[in-house]
Amino acid sequence: MIRILVLIIFGFLFVFTGRFLQAQSPTDLVEQCANEASENATYLKDFVVKLAEAKPGSKHPIARYPLILSKNNVYRFSVCTTEQSEGKAVIRLYDSNHLIFSSYDEDTQEEFNPFNFLCRKTGIYHVFISFIDGKPGEAVGILSYVTK
Repeated sequence: MIRILVLIIFGFLFVFTGRFLQAQSPTDLVEQCANEASENATYLKDFVVKLAEAKPGSKHPIARYPLILSKNNVYRFSVCTTEQSEGKAVIRLYDSNHLIFSSYDEDTQEEFNPFNFLCRKTGIYHVFISFIDGKPGEAVGILSYVTK
């Protein structure tokens, strides 16, 4: 009887402690990040990223996502990093090989998160997400449509 009672107590402790110690799930982070960027904006797409640490002497890991944007629309890009990440996430928007905008300026160490983009031509663009200094981490990028 005592063994059963001890097992039940440990079972409850395991279940309840496990719930409080869980890492932030990607779904929760997507919802949180979309809500932060949603002022006058409609959620369109998310980019869930988990990158390992950069190896010495190699390029920093980058997640790449192609997308099609339409002319004369304003889009909002934002990025949110999980609490457990060592690195701070950066989101960059490219047209072909040309950098259009970045959420982080390496020279001034200034952040621009979220940032809006007025699309001047319909076409394929690329979203790159990486972590500052190649540190490991998890993040979510959000693409939203800004209502006029």
